[in-house]
Amino acid sequence: MKALDERMRARLAETRELFAGYAPAMEDVHCRNAASLAEIIAEHDWPGVRLVGEDGCEAAWLVAQHAISRPAQQRAFLAALEEAVRRGDAPPRQRACLEDRIRFNERRPQRYGTVMDWGPDGELAVGPVEDPEGLDARRAALGLPVLADALAAARARARQAGEGPPTDHANREREAELWAKRVGWL
Repeated sequence: MKALDERMRARLAETRELFAGYAPAMEDVHCRNAASLAEIIAEHDWPGVRLVGEDGCEAAWLVAQHAISRPAQQRAFLAALEEAVRRGDAPPRQRACLEDRIRFNERRPQRYGTVMDWGPDGELAVGPVEDPEGLDARRAALGLPVLADALAAARARARQAGEGPPTDHANREREAELWAKRVGWL
C-alpha cells in the first residue's frame, strides 16, 4: 500500500498534478488503501510493531494519514492507533500526527503543529495551534524538532521538489472548503 501511494505521488509530482489540488488518481489510491487498512484492523487490530515490524507500522500510519477523503474511517484509525500507542505497539509521534491531520481537516487548531500548508503569504506554515506557548515542549516530548526547524526543513524539501504555493490562494481555499464539505469534514 505504501509503495502504491509513493509510486502514484511520484507520477503526479512528475506531471505537476500533485501540486494542483487533490488529484483524483491520488484520492483513489488513498481510498483503496484506507479500505484495505480497515480490513486489516478489523481482523488484527492496529498493525503495530509486534505484528508487522517498524516498517509495516510506519506504512499503516502513512495510509491512515492519507485517508483524508474518509473522515469517519480516519477517526476510527486514530482510535485504533491510540490503543496501539497505549500498549507500546506504535510510536506516540504517529498518534500526534494523525490527530493533527484530523484537526486540520476539521478546521480546528492543531496540538503538535505537524500539518503544514501554504499560507496566503506564499510560505509553508502550520496555521493555528492549541496553546502555542507549549507547542515546542509538546513536540520535544514526542522527539519532534522545534517548529522553526521543522518549518525550515519542510520549506527546503518543497523547494527541492519544485513545489510552490498555489497561484490563487483564495481559490485554493474555496476549493479545499468545498472538498471538506463534500467528503464530510465540515
